[in-house]
Amino acid sequence: MQFHTNGFIPGDPDVSVAAPDHRRAGDPLPETVDVLIAGSGPAGLCLAAQLARVPQIHTMLVEPKLGPMEKGQADGISVRTMEMFQAFGFADKVKRESVWINETTFWNPGTDANLRRVARVQDVPDGISEMPHILINQARVHDLFMDIMRNAPTRLEPDYGLKVRDLKIDPNAQEFPVTVTLEHTAPGREGQTATVRANYVIGCDGARSNVRNAIGGALHGDAAHQAWGVIDLLAVTNFPDWRKKSFVRSKDEGILMVLPREGGHLVRLYVEMDRLGENERVADRGMGANDIIAKAQRILAPFTLDVKEVVWSSIYEIGHRLTDKFDDVPEDQVRTRSPRVMLAGDACHTHSPKAGQGMNVSMGDTFNMGWKLISVLTGRADPSLLHSYSGERRAAAKGLVEFDHKWARVVGAKSEEDITDEGLPRVAREFVNNLPFTCGLTIQYEPSALTGAATHQHLATGFDIGKRLHSAPVIRLADAKPMHLGHCIEADARFHLFLFAPAGDAGTAGGTVAALCDWLENDPASPVRRHTKPGEDVDAVIDTRAVFQQEFRALDYGDMPSLLRPRVGRYGLCDYEKVFCVDAKLGEDIFTMRGIDRAAGCMVIVRPDQYVGHILPLQARDALTNYFSAILRVRG
Repeated sequence: MQFHTNGFIPGDPDVSVAAPDHRRAGDPLPETVDVLIAGSGPAGLCLAAQLARVPQIHTMLVEPKLGPMEKGQADGISVRTMEMFQAFGFADKVKRESVWINETTFWNPGTDANLRRVARVQDVPDGISEMPHILINQARVHDLFMDIMRNAPTRLEPDYGLKVRDLKIDPNAQEFPVTVTLEHTAPGREGQTATVRANYVIGCDGARSNVRNAIGGALHGDAAHQAWGVIDLLAVTNFPDWRKKSFVRSKDEGILMVLPREGGHLVRLYVEMDRLGENERVADRGMGANDIIAKAQRILAPFTLDVKEVVWSSIYEIGHRLTDKFDDVPEDQVRTRSPRVMLAGDACHTHSPKAGQGMNVSMGDTFNMGWKLISVLTGRADPSLLHSYSGERRAAAKGLVEFDHKWARVVGAKSEEDITDEGLPRVAREFVNNLPFTCGLTIQYEPSALTGAATHQHLATGFDIGKRLHSAPVIRLADAKPMHLGHCIEADARFHLFLFAPAGDAGTAGGTVAALCDWLENDPASPVRRHTKPGEDVDAVIDTRAVFQQEFRALDYGDMPSLLRPRVGRYGLCDYEKVFCVDAKLGEDIFTMRGIDRAAGCMVIVRPDQYVGHILPLQARDALTNYFSAILRVRG
């Protein structure tokens, strides 16, 4: 983390200087905003946290509830989402507060009908990520995003007690084309309305989304007609795996899942309840927390479960649904119109919680969207960039819905259908096979303007083009700090260009890296020059860093090209954090770990959302220019 760039800043470095002329929550409603976000769940807050950091963007976040969430709802955070949290700066805090899921166990009835542990599986495969799979109260995730918002230059906070009732789009208007009707929900003001005009509206308002309805969208899919109960409780039990993630299948009473929660004592149970009729809803049964507890006690028998306190509970029906499109532009108008209204999270995809992906994919939606909105609203990119959001995220959501449908059937299969193979029950075997998916690491964006072809994938086989950057350990040259390369990526809407040096290159004049850096910094044809405004820091849009094959004592920081020792901020201070070496001390060589061609080296372009956009040879200057020209406007 860097601060003092523009002068000494005392106190908490996470608190930015407040920008002038920004509205505060509770002030009179504005006439116009750049972005109006409907819903302060994980998707809405993830987007708001990104936008809040950009002073020139005016954002409004409306939430029909009257205050922030305190308990309940989702709890699982995948390793991919933890990598995203690292970009926001609060992954370490989450790791400290949360419970880590290290092992998952599976229980089945034996021949005497008593439960026995039949399998135990490592929950996160070795080497798949530097991050753990964790569980934490969704409300704490909200808190951490809102901390960023409150401390950002715009001091953004949700406007509680407001929801989007309807909206209308004027496709011919250039400024503020979306007129939004807001409805008050606070006692004494129910039904009162007001209007706000926006450049963009983002529907993060859940499965019954009014934003989706307003643009003619609908969720399509099916329901399993199976009621499930979820309950957070404090209890005394002799079940031995109470602090491990566990799948428990009884002989006659169905199944439950045990999910330990943060704090050392809290546990969440997902409990299979009753089958529902074709036209029956969960509410028709009138079930509550006591029914969930009684069913859990029967499933766990002969183990005992003495519930001391119920913190939260809910009963729901499994559904798997997906909307047609994630924005307002009809297919036949894509070439002539750019999106003005977009959907994220449950507003465009719903699924069961058993795979633990709902909150994660919802935040992934708006992490994808955020940098694109920032790029458009700050003039770096054309509004047509926003078409890529629907294309990329609908494909990701479709994969999730299809996986969740299959996984729900595996988890819900009856004992006699649970065919074993080499000692593993079917659910355990499928769990192992699906670990990369449940870790959130299988999303791969198709080739497009943002994702290059795999022509040069052989130069770095461990950085899959279209997938998230798989970080690896390095040593920072200037201060010999051991760290992960991916941790220098922040949620700041910048592209990252990593130069992996060829063998023997020490960054000195006449070498491949030095020549490329000189071109990037000084040639008008380079993307750094073309897409950076005069007066901006040289890394304001494209952040260039280099990784060398030597250990850090073999290199001289003073020999590095000036692009890798840039002068930044109002004082022109040197940025010392652009050059890295392999971690020879621990033997963790990033070139070996990620299959980087040692003789040739390569360039790896990483998008602002941590996904690998392209891999190119170090000599491919035209291809590098063409990649960025297809995304960013010329501003140099």
